[in-house]
Amino acid sequence: MKKLVIIPTYNEIENISRMIDVVMALDGEFDMLVIDDGSPDGTAAVVRKRQEEFTGRLHIVERSGKLGLGTAYITGFKWALERDYDYVFEMDCDFSHNPNDLIRLYDAARAGSDVVVGSRYVQGVNVVNWPMSRLLMSYFASKYVRFVTRMPVCDATAGFVCYSRRALQTLDLDAVRMKGYGFQIEMKYSSWRLGLKVSEVSIIFVDRVEGTSKMSSGIFGEAFWGVLKLPFRKIRARE
Repeated sequence: MKKLVIIPTYNEIENISRMIDVVMALDGEFDMLVIDDGSPDGTAAVVRKRQEEFTGRLHIVERSGKLGLGTAYITGFKWALERDYDYVFEMDCDFSHNPNDLIRLYDAARAGSDVVVGSRYVQGVNVVNWPMSRLLMSYFASKYVRFVTRMPVCDATAGFVCYSRRALQTLDLDAVRMKGYGFQIEMKYSSWRLGLKVSEVSIIFVDRVEGTSKMSSGIFGEAFWGVLKLPFRKIRARE
């Protein structure tokens, strides 16, 4: 089975090389695609240099400027489908998601799930080193999503996810509207509405040590208002 880990980057030079080392060393041979949005700190140059060590397994798509998290993943999903990957993963570059958990998400997908969410909240609250204000915002955001949409997912905003090829072929990727963290909610909601099997695997989320967070009030606002519109949208499979 061909497996691809998609990692969007913007100014992740402190983390990218170590992330490459860990993902490339995992059992099961995970390939990696970096979607870099014109990082001025040289992140892309590091990836290009490391490609010499991992020919055919480490890839990069370079974009000019910050175009949004959602568009980065859509670009990566289409790239993966064109190259016949069976399972596609999304995760952050800052080690808030433990790369070793990729194997657990993959196992759950192989057991029959179309979408597997690395969940902070499916078994209590598993978040380390976040300030209480951000933890409460994230936790109640997922509660809010569940209340509005009735989607049975405990961590709707999670950015650590495995999609099967079947799921990505079913979803109309061109119809996804939200670009920030609301993208994560929309993808899960669309998958659930289309009858795909969505499951959650409990993970421990650790706040980044290196680099800076990309969260902003604009991103939060898009997700808040976008969720209110989701139950009224017609969700169609790709034709």
